[in-house]
Amino acid sequence: MPVAAPKKSSRRRAEPELIFGDLWEFDPAPESADPKLQDRYRPFIGGKFVAPKSGKYFASINPGTGKPLAEIALASPQDVDTAYAAASKAFPAWSKLPGAERGKYLYRLARILQDRAREFAVAETMDGGKPIKESRDFDVPMAAAHFFYHAGWADKLAYAFPGANPQPHGVVGQVIPWNFPLLMLAWKIAPALATGNTVVLKPAETTSITALKFAEVVQEAGLPPGVVNIVTGAGETGAAVVNHPKAAKVAFTGSTDVGKLIMRSTAGTGKKLTLELGGKAANIVFEDAPLDQAVEGIVNGIFFNQGHVCCAGSRLLVQESVADAVLKRLRNRVSVLRVGNPLDKNTDIGAINSKEQLDKISGLVKAGIAEGAEMFQPKCSLPRNGYYFRPTLFSGVEQSHRIAREEIFGPVLSILTFRTQSEAVEKANNTAYGLSAGVWTEKGSRILKMSTALKAGVVWANTYNKFDPTSPFGGYKESGFGREGGKQGLADYVKLT
Repeated sequence: MPVAAPKKSSRRRAEPELIFGDLWEFDPAPESADPKLQDRYRPFIGGKFVAPKSGKYFASINPGTGKPLAEIALASPQDVDTAYAAASKAFPAWSKLPGAERGKYLYRLARILQDRAREFAVAETMDGGKPIKESRDFDVPMAAAHFFYHAGWADKLAYAFPGANPQPHGVVGQVIPWNFPLLMLAWKIAPALATGNTVVLKPAETTSITALKFAEVVQEAGLPPGVVNIVTGAGETGAAVVNHPKAAKVAFTGSTDVGKLIMRSTAGTGKKLTLELGGKAANIVFEDAPLDQAVEGIVNGIFFNQGHVCCAGSRLLVQESVADAVLKRLRNRVSVLRVGNPLDKNTDIGAINSKEQLDKISGLVKAGIAEGAEMFQPKCSLPRNGYYFRPTLFSGVEQSHRIAREEIFGPVLSILTFRTQSEAVEKANNTAYGLSAGVWTEKGSRILKMSTALKAGVVWANTYNKFDPTSPFGGYKESGFGREGGKQGLADYVKLT
């Protein structure tokens, strides 16, 4: 049942509501763990937390309450210079360290993350808004798994790339997004360190806390000063990280628009570049699919992490003969999702990451209504404070609609239909993106044909949003290029001769 509160409130949110249920006061039921948050966080440079040269800080907001959590340093280009100098100084010794010794450091990072898992999970939920059960059961364990996995590769690079003499690039500049702050950090830092590079990383402006808590893990693990450096700030700081002349490689995960700017700024510089950008994935259900299982996969594919997932299955393509049955099941399933306090272990959909993102989602949903699609939202209660949005289904969607073309990055599913397999492929590929897709069918031959025909970097069959450090992840077209995870992800962090 939706989260209900003991006391009905007469106050309503200041934001305009699209639909239309009462808002309630409630008593939170948070996980009992101290995230050990500081009042103020500073950049981590050369193995130490240092005051920003700008002297400026900004607030990190808890999206579940709308209230500040901590102050985060606004690192200037001068701070970025200092971070690159520290990383450059550390590179010769780190790159010459035997791979087995580098691997030991990565093992330590993984074990400390495991030891502090509960603390990191609560901090991640408070800073980003995702449900505690996702932070606890997915984000933190998977981050540790990436360090374990890449620790194993550190002394085996010659076997990964036989005869190619793999060598590190040097200092790697990395910029990560706000939807999976700790996990994206692990995706970036683990392969970079395993291959002998040093790092200057900038987390997202709205979710910097777990990255700076990770810096504490770096200290605890005893990594040499300067191997990992973390600078915080907004767009100017990120641009300084990307454009710095000492960056031998740049790795970016984020929006397609920013990715295009980075491509232009790095063109002709000789920097190695990998981009993991936006998506508008098709989740395709054929008439022979196990419908109950498919509905669970559809829900996970779009409502996991409030839809703040670049590979979210945000376009559902259903074969016409089962479209009504799927839609009925979906409406029933969505109606029992719990929306509310991210720290409540029973919450299914937490808070939208920021007011800005909430406004973007609301605007695109209004566009879907204006273009004639039929909207369904359950009449679930929402917390009065913070940034929340009801899970939303749109049926009767046309390919020309904005909600079928643009990345909403929220808990909004656009539902289209198809008659034949070839039509499903045509509609699925009719997008500027190419990051992921899903196929639901009992025919193995159809799965193989669809996975070949779909222009997507990752294709899931009879499941969705399943990840593993051994599996490469990345996209095509405007979803970027390069891979993260697996041996293919290692290749982007080494020079091969």
